[in-house]
Amino acid sequence: MPVAQIALPVPLARTFDYSIPQGMRVEAGLRVNVPFGRRNMVGIVFGVSESSELAPENLKPLIDVIDETPLFSETLWRLLLRAAAYYHHPIGDVLFHTLPAPLRLGKPAQAAPLWYWRASAEGQSLDLNSLKRAPKQQQALAALRQRDIWRHQVTELDINEAALQALRKKALCELHHQRPKIERWQQHYATQGERLRLNTEQATAVGAIHGDADQFSPWLLAGITGSGKTEVYLSALENVLARGKQALVLVPEIGLTPQTIARFRERFKAPVVVVHSGLNDSERLDAWLKARDGEAAIVIGTRSALFTPFNHLGIIIVDEEHDGSYKQQEGWRYNGRDLAVWRAHAENIPIILGSATPSLETLHNVRLGKYRQLTLTRRAGNARPPQQHLLDLKSQPLQAGLAPALIGRMRQHLRDGNQIILFLNRRGFAPALLCHDCGWIAECPRCDRYYTVHQMQRHLRCHHCDSQRPLPPQCPQCGSTHLVTAGIGTEQLEQALSPLFPGIPLTRIDRDTTSRKGALERQLSEVQQGGARILIGTQMLAKGHHFPDVTLVALLDVDSALFSADFRAAERFAQLYTQVSGRAGRADKQGEVVLQTHHPEHPLLQTLLYKGYGAFADRALAERQSVMLPPWSHHVLIRADDQDNQQAARFLQQFRQRLEASPLADAQLWIIGPVPALQPKRGGRYRWQLLLQHTSRPIMQRLLQSVLPQINELVEARRLKWGVDVDPIDS
Repeated sequence: MPVAQIALPVPLARTFDYSIPQGMRVEAGLRVNVPFGRRNMVGIVFGVSESSELAPENLKPLIDVIDETPLFSETLWRLLLRAAAYYHHPIGDVLFHTLPAPLRLGKPAQAAPLWYWRASAEGQSLDLNSLKRAPKQQQALAALRQRDIWRHQVTELDINEAALQALRKKALCELHHQRPKIERWQQHYATQGERLRLNTEQATAVGAIHGDADQFSPWLLAGITGSGKTEVYLSALENVLARGKQALVLVPEIGLTPQTIARFRERFKAPVVVVHSGLNDSERLDAWLKARDGEAAIVIGTRSALFTPFNHLGIIIVDEEHDGSYKQQEGWRYNGRDLAVWRAHAENIPIILGSATPSLETLHNVRLGKYRQLTLTRRAGNARPPQQHLLDLKSQPLQAGLAPALIGRMRQHLRDGNQIILFLNRRGFAPALLCHDCGWIAECPRCDRYYTVHQMQRHLRCHHCDSQRPLPPQCPQCGSTHLVTAGIGTEQLEQALSPLFPGIPLTRIDRDTTSRKGALERQLSEVQQGGARILIGTQMLAKGHHFPDVTLVALLDVDSALFSADFRAAERFAQLYTQVSGRAGRADKQGEVVLQTHHPEHPLLQTLLYKGYGAFADRALAERQSVMLPPWSHHVLIRADDQDNQQAARFLQQFRQRLEASPLADAQLWIIGPVPALQPKRGGRYRWQLLLQHTSRPIMQRLLQSVLPQINELVEARRLKWGVDVDPIDS
């Protein structure tokens, strides 16, 4: 009796066997309905075999098959199986993660039918005067006798839907449907809009990419901020689209998609669709179908867009490849950038990894010869590199966190009609609320972290678990009403700047001001109109935005980034600083960058200011090699959390014992822990971790594959939340 192995969206690292009823055709990649416990579920066929470990009488039969053809291409299917094995995540969870929500629920994997009204034979022959007592029906039937009417056009034509339904009951009209026609954009494809003249470096990069257009070729496009990387992307896409192939463009965050879409739609007379978490379910499915059926020429999206099916994919572009947003931080903890390289290899197509501040892992792959580097060293047009200044804050009287010298520079730039960016990576009004009389500090009991004050909403919010509470009128410890804030956030900075710079428009861009749909686009549109303006923002402002009138960028608080227990903190700050400073001085305007710090002599700042990101990266790679940190070794983080601060530590200790007892554990394996996480408590749960390090990725993978089945059998493994994070980027 043939048996189907079914992957289900459950947190279990296994598939489930079901018998295949006679006459039912089943193959890998099809969705099926199956009984599971007391309910029915949608599953995905993982494979078909001739037998099962279970007795035939214990096998439940499949209920029905949903799809006629598999949802996954062969290359995408192999990629997902490989990714599930590499990240040690349940295959059912992986497969369902890649599908739009309607498909997970069993909806058809095809576009919704288009419905239209048509006059019946009786309606065509009826004397319209017989409907004179029902004028709306008379009007509707008269219109239908002229032509069929699409259902979505009914309101536009001022026809009453109730009248149509009444005509239908009288058999005078009928409701029909048809499948939407697939539009082949290749027949009408053309470039359009302004095409900038490429400089020598850009033309060389485009030529190199085009030369390897029919094979897997990973390119690092390392270009300083403002060097025209997007123009290289567009020119490379011209060659791909001209051959009738599709393109996938990944961006790190939703905030970058509006301007990216605008640039691409201005350039190409071809359909561009978007895939990101901000879409509703029907929009997500529509984009998925258009890409699969070949109707979309270009798909632009965040990391989840990587799993979009394509009819004929020709290139992948990963913009800002260094960005941590490409790493999924919950559930299946995959790295979208790394899987993009895997997919390009599976599809045998080129991939461009673009960044002004490439990750150390990517630079290491260039050194190993796995990737090839293309470098853009000149700013586009006549733009000159910004001037950079360190402001020593020691003993300085600050106003709203601004040094007097910075305020003076701001006045000068605003007088010239230019724009300013003030970068403060701390949203809200203030990072803490305290009692001036007894020293009490408002702390989230679920995370043991300070609440952030949000003055406009009149509440305290934990930025770790997102819990909220109203602003207290008095201290809960001593009853004093003398409550004061400590520190400055973007909301407070915005309020403080109004009296300092009266009449100057202020634009605050952070997660609080851009949460509503279309808010970011409106704010960016206001900025693009030009004129003197102050922009205040978090790291959302650092990523890929083009502000032609910004001539001064100031980083208000760099000290918090200079001292951290995370070995990646220096790399993140170097990338952030370089990206933020790159917003200053586009086109023919001279830019200026100011860093406020109490430690102007810090070696990281000195290297970045006077030698650049490249020198920092060389130094950081050498330092990591000396202590064998990634990319010279490979990390796996085993995370566990509980509610009593005891079970997780015991479980991880058992995990460690199994690892140490394995015959695959050699002298190169280094295990740290169990230890509390850097943030020991979040959302009311205590967090522990076990860090594994090895110089060989294959040995580490085999070790985990051999040990994880034993771990899954532990009683403790079923009592608490735990997971495996391969190649973690934070702890």
